[in-house]
Amino acid sequence: MRKSLLTSILIIVLSVPYMHGQCGLRPRGDVNCDWELSVADLNTMVDAVVSGTTYHSFYTYAYDINGDKEINIADINLLVDGLLGAELKPMPAYSGSLPVLFINTDGYQDIVSKEEYLRAQWWLDNMGIEGYESIGSHEEPLEMQIKGRGNYSWRMFDKKSFRLKLDEKQPLLGMHSNRHWCLMAHPDDLLARLKNTMGFELSRRIGLAYTPAQEPVEVVLNGQYIGLYFLTEKIRVDKQRVNIEEQMDGETDPYNMTGGWLLEITNSPEDNTLYFVEPQDDIVSLGVTPESPENLSWQQKRYIRNFIQKANDAIYTDDKTSTEWEKYIDIDTLAMYYIVGEIMDDLEYFSGSCFMYKHRGDSTKLAFGPVWDFGNAFQRYAIYGDAEFNKFIYEQPTVFKSHWIEEICKFPHFQMKVREHWLTFWNSSFDNLDIDQYVADFVNAIRPAFNADGQRWYCYDINYQENKFKTFIHRKIIWLQSQWGNTEGGE
Repeated sequence: MRKSLLTSILIIVLSVPYMHGQCGLRPRGDVNCDWELSVADLNTMVDAVVSGTTYHSFYTYAYDINGDKEINIADINLLVDGLLGAELKPMPAYSGSLPVLFINTDGYQDIVSKEEYLRAQWWLDNMGIEGYESIGSHEEPLEMQIKGRGNYSWRMFDKKSFRLKLDEKQPLLGMHSNRHWCLMAHPDDLLARLKNTMGFELSRRIGLAYTPAQEPVEVVLNGQYIGLYFLTEKIRVDKQRVNIEEQMDGETDPYNMTGGWLLEITNSPEDNTLYFVEPQDDIVSLGVTPESPENLSWQQKRYIRNFIQKANDAIYTDDKTSTEWEKYIDIDTLAMYYIVGEIMDDLEYFSGSCFMYKHRGDSTKLAFGPVWDFGNAFQRYAIYGDAEFNKFIYEQPTVFKSHWIEEICKFPHFQMKVREHWLTFWNSSFDNLDIDQYVADFVNAIRPAFNADGQRWYCYDINYQENKFKTFIHRKIIWLQSQWGNTEGGE
């Protein structure tokens, strides 16, 4: 079949001149990543059809020339038309309303692994937008490594997120200079990309020590526009991020082992995840992954396991007047962290991507934060059709298993601290946050890029999503006011 197809087609097109793409984007039909339309692309297309290559909206998007989400003879026919001079429909393009990050992997390889980095070249074009600086250029790109990231989102969504490791520190889009970044796709955020944006803003305003910075950006990968992303600081130990002492892997000194620790309560275990039994389950259910240090000596493992076990035991005491658990967990950071999760009605909040850190010292405690993934904020509506948001995040059984928080909320002293921080927050930072205006400003800033992303992926009504988000968050806040008050007198 392949031979007959080529025989009948190549005679027609061999003398057709090349057609070059513009603006860093490949032309439609360029499946060989050489930024031109040629007979070589036709050869690759025929091979793809003969071998039964399946359509994937990320990895084989370029092969679907006619846009029917299949790879077949119709695409070959259209490619032939293009080689003969017909004007093909342009590939989806960035809006130019946000800075554009260009990335080309070595050999234009697909990014298919979360474990193995690929080498890549990159540059950042500010598109003439005031307040942002361009870094590098098409003529003088910089070097990086890139790999996939995410757990559920990596498996279940075609639009992928990535982890970036720059060869040299750079202050991307005005954020603090660093080598380590995440490109967040947020394919599950059907609330106008407001979930992480608002969650991060609330974290900053309530006063948690560190909240990851993020900036919206459009991304072109290997000459293809892949949509609206959020360039985000990766959570890591650093003076400008989680500012704790950096503990060496394999440490054995007893004092140095007391900190710093960066830990994650996780629902996606890694090889170094530690496991604990929560008494109400009587099974191993709590997984905690050491993010820093990662590779533990047996002494480090024993120390942090014992510390978390003591906290776990103290939390599940029958005596809820006890303050023993407060020897291990910082009650103030936990209260602030918890309030943010309640406002965002995030059912996964204490299930996964729940970070804690500990400074060095014999008397230091586990502090909660930074916040990270709000992908399951306001999911009560999607899971149960419940749009009233008149429950605490631990009250309704969900597909997620929350850890510690339901039990901790039984301690009157913790409830007192929550109300104290809520009222302070409400009457200071939160009172000055006009949610509707903040939401409107953000949505207006990303609107053109959001719509361009819709041409590449799925087209949604951003106004509908914006209004739904505002309805949800206002309903949850009103209900929380009825529980915790909105004045110093608690009225």
